[in-house]
Amino acid sequence: MVNFIVIVPARLGSTRLPRKPLLDIGGVPMVVRVARQARQSGASRVVVAGDDPQIVETCTQHDVECILTSTSHATGTDRLAEAAAQLSLSPDAIVVNMQGDEPLLPPTVARNVALLLDARTDCEIATAAHPIGSAMDFFSPDVVKVVIDQHDCAITFSRAPMPWSRDAFAASRAALPPGLPAWHHVGLYAYRAGFLLRFTGLAVPPIESHEKLEQLRAIAHRINIVVLKLDHALPPGVDSPDDLQRVRAMIRD
Repeated sequence: MVNFIVIVPARLGSTRLPRKPLLDIGGVPMVVRVARQARQSGASRVVVAGDDPQIVETCTQHDVECILTSTSHATGTDRLAEAAAQLSLSPDAIVVNMQGDEPLLPPTVARNVALLLDARTDCEIATAAHPIGSAMDFFSPDVVKVVIDQHDCAITFSRAPMPWSRDAFAASRAALPPGLPAWHHVGLYAYRAGFLLRFTGLAVPPIESHEKLEQLRAIAHRINIVVLKLDHALPPGVDSPDDLQRVRAMIRD
């Protein structure tokens, strides 16, 4: 069995959904539910990396390990890097990043991403993706796409529709052409801790600044990202008040 740790980054400030980590999901704060899900993945340790003492206090009350991190991090990966340093993780330790707003994420997916990274010694990062089934999702900038090579490594990520089917889309954009290898990137990652400790020192490429996708920093610096190909979409996360009501209803049912 692969030894890995799960770190859950949690930021209290959110413009779309204030105090998101502490919102109630099925009788417990959302970040606590995520941590409990993470415990079922087989991780040797689960730690919440919060940016506010209220998150630390809430986690402590629910018997969840939590550390306080800076409020100034630009990305979730920066927060994970600080957490890895605080926890004095060895460079070869595998760290899974489970987002604090994904209370329905199946623990098996987190475990499988960690297993994949352990098996791929040529990669510093593992992530996941599932097929895109509709033209609406394909053309939506809210759906991040990943192009994958023949070795299951990411070539690039974008909010733009890709790969582009020149002939099919010249005629119509109402449906995806059969066989188009369009993949929806899932924001779940496993990292080698040594990469996390180097991440903050890497120059930010212009493409990351424009796309607002931090994984492009790794691609720009020729760091391999292996992709776990899932058969179907994962349960929804919580980004808006509507998402919150939807997830609460799913848990009640």
